[in-house]
Amino acid sequence: MNHFSAEDTLIIVGIVIAYILFTSWLTFRLRSKNSGDFMEGSRAMPAFVVGILLMSEFIGAKSTIGTAQAAFEDGFAASWSVIGAAIGFPLFGWILVKRIYNTGKITISGAIAEKYGTSTKNIISIIMIYALLLVNVGNYVSGAAAISTVLKVNLPVAAFITAVVSTFYFAFGGLKGMALVTMLHSALKYFGVLVILGFALSQTGGFTPMIEQMPAYYWTWDGNIGATTILAWLIGTIGSIFCTQFVIQAISSTKDVKSAKRATWVAFFFCMPIALAIAAIGVAAKYLHPEINSLYALPVFLQDMSPWLAGLVTTSLVASIFVSVSTVALAIASLIVKDFYVPYRKPTPEQEFKATRWLSLLIGFLPLIFVLLVPEVLKLSFFTRAIRLSISVVAVIAFYAPFFKSARGANAGLIGACVMTSVWYLMGDPFGINNMYIALVTPAVIMLLDRLIPNKADNAKMPTSVENNGA
Repeated sequence: MNHFSAEDTLIIVGIVIAYILFTSWLTFRLRSKNSGDFMEGSRAMPAFVVGILLMSEFIGAKSTIGTAQAAFEDGFAASWSVIGAAIGFPLFGWILVKRIYNTGKITISGAIAEKYGTSTKNIISIIMIYALLLVNVGNYVSGAAAISTVLKVNLPVAAFITAVVSTFYFAFGGLKGMALVTMLHSALKYFGVLVILGFALSQTGGFTPMIEQMPAYYWTWDGNIGATTILAWLIGTIGSIFCTQFVIQAISSTKDVKSAKRATWVAFFFCMPIALAIAAIGVAAKYLHPEINSLYALPVFLQDMSPWLAGLVTTSLVASIFVSVSTVALAIASLIVKDFYVPYRKPTPEQEFKATRWLSLLIGFLPLIFVLLVPEVLKLSFFTRAIRLSISVVAVIAFYAPFFKSARGANAGLIGACVMTSVWYLMGDPFGINNMYIALVTPAVIMLLDRLIPNKADNAKMPTSVENNGA
């Protein structure tokens, strides 16, 4: 493996900085000028653009670096971690898009609150904020791995660079400003992954030498991962798509339900090829560099490229990082502002917009505290999806099982699932049961038990809608 000279590093850094300056200027030019632009793009986003936003939310830095890391360790079957997103988006379009879009809300908590009321809305918001903050911890670790490889800085410094630039993107751009910039980021990210794949295969001599010389499980459908974990990945990814804040926000930015549904198919067609490419890169890294830390399975190929090509590919990885962090941070800001700040402070539109900008700064830098505590990116990724899956279970029950009308049961199910899933994850998934299954079963069981217990509130009249100035 080669090492870049000072001159090579300067070329790479120059390309990255030039790209950052250009996209920062573009973000500023396209910046949101009011709260409507910031939160929902004024409901005028084309379906193709929204589809790219959806794809970028689930195939960002964390999934890119994390899937390559898992493929390095456990085989090509790691591609299932991203294939789940490809399957999940059309299912989301078929099952929930119309119902959520027609509520007129831009947060999943606001949509479910139509059935269960404000207390449930607040609990969902808190759980989603918790999950999304952890998502960005994983994004920062993944981004830092790519940046530190080339710039020769340590992980905390690389993570800080990630925080500064991505916070500028979403704090100034909002959804309107980020949309077109994200299109550019996503195109470059796709280009970068395909270049790395082509370069990796040229180094390995194609697939045949790897298939012949590596352990057989590297090329089986379930690898060294196992069917139960793959099933958990599929359940978690599909379930988290159904309720992830930025997904709801993105489909709400389209002009109508048909456009929102078309966007989910755009996301499907872009997810599938990149899933296979990333897994192949991870396996190739194991074949060529078995001694490296698996976290660097994807960025390791940069070291063997020419500085100009490495600069372009590094920029593509940087673009992937900024997309991931920005979309998640925007979702967190939307939840806090729409579900807590607006209902309780009742600000003017100008005050709301200003508060959102300041809050964005805090949200952008908070995950840095936890960057050094996350060794395995993909496991963290699926834990956060498990947390969101429990919200999806409650959402499906709310929209399709009207006889489960108890806010008490919904609240207990959400809190119980969040606590149980977190404890199960921290315990290392006892008895070989993935925490995803805990998140899937717990809310439904608690809500079923609640239905068997008499509830005085069942006879009370539920409000028909939540406050208009909320979510």
